[in-house]
Parts: sequence; structure tokens; C-alpha cells
Amino acid sequence: MEDIYRRIPHRPPFLFIDKILEITELGAKASLSVRSDFPFFKGHYPENPIMPGVLLCESVFQTGAIFLADYLENQSLQDDQMTPVLSRIRDARFKRMVLPGDQVEISVTMKEQMGQFYNLTGEIKNKEKTALTISFALALVKNKE
Repeated sequence: MEDIYRRIPHRPPFLFIDKILEITELGAKASLSVRSDFPFFKGHYPENPIMPGVLLCESVFQTGAIFLADYLENQSLQDDQMTPVLSRIRDARFKRMVLPGDQVEISVTMKEQMGQFYNLTGEIKNKEKTALTISFALALVKNKE
């Protein structure tokens, strides 16, 4: 987990990746073991637990932030005073449910940079089948003093 903590500010219980699989010049892959003891399953839904779509999206955004941290460091643009934040979500498509016990693979790919905005696409695979596709943008914002 230390490799994740070094790159992004997210921490449990709001961390939805548990392993970085790879980081390249164009994207990153991470994974999440969907544990049945995640607290949100108590309410979504107690008799038929399903991982909320918004949290699947969040796992993609966190993988994007991990990619962006390495990308900026490799470009010598890393600034500890900046945090990547979500600035746009486009075209989220939910194709399969994710259930307790599933192991998902999360991938992101950088499409373009426009100033402080980084446009990416993401995908989650569950049992080698697509569960989610999404396009999104991250912006770098200055940390509050």
C-alpha cells in the first residue's frame, strides 16, 4: 500500500484500489479485491450486495491520479503543492455488476493534456469482462495553505 500512499492522498475507508499493477508512459493498471466487509455493502444492498457504480468510478479516478503522479514526476513537473482533482465525467457506462469476492482490474489511458487538465479514459474488468467504461478529466489544483 505504501506505493499507493506515496502517490495519492486517498486513505481508507475511501481508497478503492489495493495494488498497482503497472504504470507506463500512457496509462496505469491497478486492482481491487472487493471484500465482503466493505462498509457500504451494509446498505447497498443488505440482501443483495452490489458495489456502487459511483465507487467503481472512484477506483478509476484514483488509478488516474496514480498515473498522473508518475507522469508529472517523469516530466519533472511534480509539485507537492498540487493535488489532482476530478473536473469532468463523461460517458460512464455500467456493463456488469461487481460483487463481494470479485477481483477487478482497473486501467486508465491518457488521451490529451490541455493546460492543467488531463483527459483520460478508464475501464474496469471483472472476470476478464468489461464492467465499466468511462471518460474523465483530472485537474491540478493548488493545495490550501
